[in-house]
Amino acid sequence: MRVSDDGVLAFRRALGLPGLIDVHTHFMPERVLDKVWAYFDAAGPLIGRPWPITYRHAELERLGILRGFGVRAFTSMIYPHKPGMASWLNGWAADFASRTPDCLHTATFFPEPEAADYVRRALDAGARIFKSHVQVGAYDPEDALLDDVWGTLEDAGTPVVIHCGSGPAPGKHTGPAPVARVLARHPRLRLVIAHMGMPEYTDFLDLAERHPGVHLDTTMAFTDFSERIAPFPPAERGRLAALGDRILFGSDFPNIPYGYAHALESLTRLGQDEAWLRGVCHDNAARLFGL
Repeated sequence: MRVSDDGVLAFRRALGLPGLIDVHTHFMPERVLDKVWAYFDAAGPLIGRPWPITYRHAELERLGILRGFGVRAFTSMIYPHKPGMASWLNGWAADFASRTPDCLHTATFFPEPEAADYVRRALDAGARIFKSHVQVGAYDPEDALLDDVWGTLEDAGTPVVIHCGSGPAPGKHTGPAPVARVLARHPRLRLVIAHMGMPEYTDFLDLAERHPGVHLDTTMAFTDFSERIAPFPPAERGRLAALGDRILFGSDFPNIPYGYAHALESLTRLGQDEAWLRGVCHDNAARLFGL
């Protein structure tokens, strides 16, 4: 099944879905997003190929595009790269969520003494999902300054999308081992492994099998762009079916080097049935977030 951007809505209707739920979209303060786009513009030497931003539009236009695709819920994945930034980002994201009712109120954190306090404040303000970016933040998820954060989020049952795989380029603390040790201390955490854990797919599937709270998002995985860099092992496709109720659709919109529809098309090439596609594209996230 091939779809174009014009056919995303038809894709959703063909599966009988009321809409798509995208757990990995980026909305952030304009000057921060400009810096993110500049990073991807210069990413060629990092990944060995250009990374054009397909949806480089103003905020209102990007919102209109997502809604036009039939996306009924999405996130504002924010992440700090230094101390003193997370609380400010959380304030921006809370305001964005208050004026954007179809956005799941998103928050973030960084290993710093005040982290546990502002995470609790974000939860009290209604945060429904958090973002941890181990690669960009260049921090150890086992940092003692995060232990109370993980404990608070474990007790709250609030999902955390965590970019901890070593793609598109490895970081000092990326890979499955640090996350496995965090889960050993906080086994009830609801972690959503971004990008299916690319490129350490097998190791993160192992973690999901051992921990019922661990989910994975499909962000950029299985696409032509990523398959050239870090192909998903064909031998692991059977495990996708077994973990089908804990795989969530994510796109990385707007920061993707291809059309939104290609992320959906890529899922249809995995040989899974329509029930699996419905779960990944809508039902699993609807259940996780009570939508």
